[in-house]
Amino acid sequence: MSGELIIQQLLNGLSLGFMYALIAVGFTLFFGVIEVVNFAHGEVFMLGAFCALVASEVLLATGLLSGSILFFALVLLAVLAAGAAVGIAMEKVIIKPLRNAPEIMTLLITLGASIVMRESIMLFFPNGRNPQPFPLLIDMPGLTLGGIFIKPDVILTVLLAGGLITGLYLLIEKTAFGRYIRATAQDREAAMMMGIKVNKIFLITFALGSALGAVAGLMNGMAYGIVKFNMGFVIGIKGFAAAVVGGLGNVYGAVAGGLLLGFMEILAVALIPDGSRFQESISFVVVILFLVFRPAGIFGERAYEKV
Repeated sequence: MSGELIIQQLLNGLSLGFMYALIAVGFTLFFGVIEVVNFAHGEVFMLGAFCALVASEVLLATGLLSGSILFFALVLLAVLAAGAAVGIAMEKVIIKPLRNAPEIMTLLITLGASIVMRESIMLFFPNGRNPQPFPLLIDMPGLTLGGIFIKPDVILTVLLAGGLITGLYLLIEKTAFGRYIRATAQDREAAMMMGIKVNKIFLITFALGSALGAVAGLMNGMAYGIVKFNMGFVIGIKGFAAAVVGGLGNVYGAVAGGLLLGFMEILAVALIPDGSRFQESISFVVVILFLVFRPAGIFGERAYEKV
């Protein structure tokens, strides 16, 4: 394999890894701050993709031409808003009422919510059982550097995910609200005694994590040109795997875990003969290895320093 092809595959791995990272960050925010493992997060990813589909059709109906920066920005805002709204609804309706219930109850109810979301799209979305073609959101050329062609969806995914993760870093590390999130994650009771409104922190954290997951769904649609009602199940598990690999509860570990899984999947497909057959198994093999040999994840002891 030539050096140019290896670099091309690494760029594809970076794009896929950032997609996993956005999903993993949601999982780790839920667990780190609210102490919830949200098995419906993969379906929020799926809803994000379908929201982008609906938003683009609405914009086209108003006469706005697809492919422009304005068109893409409006679809992105719609996906962010829809993801946040779904997160708020889930926190208020199914997470908050079970705040003091056994953890298994929360696991079961989020699993049930994921099934409801998936089946609702299949039953009520027009032609929902079949794959839906994803529209062109922004028309931009690819980039050729040193003989290496970089696809436009790879450029967009890296820029968008990089921007969102950087924004999340600044929010958590550089703002008062970020300090409230970290304080709540470290000691909920002490945060309440200091006057922090933890219920508000929980609500915003759930909205934030869900919005990031929904954007990952939009990225998936742009990358593959198709969306399906059942697209969230496997990728949701992969996002959870990335969070575990990085150290569940650590935002930066989730990013590292997502990138690691993305690179490993792409390189396995590129380097192993007939490697595409093993792509879906890579994430789970990596998780098993980490759980056996490094259960704290990539960040080791720091995994316990939530958020």
